[in-house]
This record gives sequence, structure tokens and C-alpha cells, in this order.
Amino acid sequence: MSVSKSSFYISPELYLEGERESPIKHEYRQGHVFAMTGAKKPHIIIAGNLVTLLNNHLRDTPCIVLTSDIKVRLEAANCYYYPDVAVSCDEQDTTSTEDFILFPSLVVEVLSPSTASFDRGEKFADYQTLPSLREYVLINQSEMRVECFRLNELGSWVCQTYEKGDEVYLASVNFSCTISEIYQKVPGLL
Repeated sequence: MSVSKSSFYISPELYLEGERESPIKHEYRQGHVFAMTGAKKPHIIIAGNLVTLLNNHLRDTPCIVLTSDIKVRLEAANCYYYPDVAVSCDEQDTTSTEDFILFPSLVVEVLSPSTASFDRGEKFADYQTLPSLREYVLINQSEMRVECFRLNELGSWVCQTYEKGDEVYLASVNFSCTISEIYQKVPGLL
């Protein structure tokens, strides 16, 4: 989320209509619209690295890897968010021509100083309303640190943290790589 918030209620339908014509992206949360700010270079490199790694891994599967240009609709929370990376293997998403998906199994946010507390708190709580979501991953852009929140068999979210030298495992898509692959070419972090 960003600094600019609408002060009046906007319906999801009006939000979608406006978003299709807007030159900038906005996230939608419970009737309010938030303008998104541009990402810094480390943020973009990290997200691009992960998209490349996941696309290569999932190439021969029905799953799709999506970048920050696709919205995720959280119907129960009445939100639309633009995650940095999302993976959906659900046929309703993979065959749809909508500009949003409904059934991601994996959502990744690259943390920015201005959004980190929201991404950890309210946004994560909103994402937990998605029945399809199995992993929510937060990647720090200032240090080698990946937090992976996994939904366990008891229905609880359990966090596993990865740091420099670790191998990162994403159970939702049966993917692993070294943390350095995620941070490859990020200035000052390797």
C-alpha cells in the first residue's frame, strides 16, 4: 500500500472499471483505494529472479506464475491486491481472461520499508481468507531474509525463516533454490 488513500467508499465494480483505465496501479481494501508507488531496483530484481526460477520450475505443469501486474481478488476480505509474485494452479485462474485471479496457492511480497508492517499484518490477515492459499512469502530487500508462512495440516500458519547460506523451500509448488539465487545481482547483498 502507499500514501494516497481515497476517503470515500468505492464499490469493487467501480474500482475495477477505474483500474482498467488508470495509468497507475491501485490496491483496493474494503471500499478504499490506495495508489501504489514505484518499486526500488532491489525489489524489482528479487521479484524478477523469483518469477524466472518459478517459471522454469513450473514450465511443464498447468500452473501459472504471475507478476505484480495481476490482481488477486480476496472476496471474503473485500480486497484486490497486486502481489509481487503469485502462482495459481487452479483451472479457473489458468483459463480465465480476467485481470485478476481468485485461487493462488502461493503469494510473495517483497518487503519495502513503507509497506513491511502492512504486508506482515493486515494484508497477511486478508490473504488468509483465501481458501486456496498454502504459502505467503515475505522477502526482505535490504538483507538476505525470506520468511515463509505455510498453512499446516491443522489449519495454522507456521513461519520458517531462511537467511544467507540457506536453501529456500516452497512446499506449495515443491520448489527449492539457494537464497543466493533469489538475491542474484542485488547490489550489496551477495
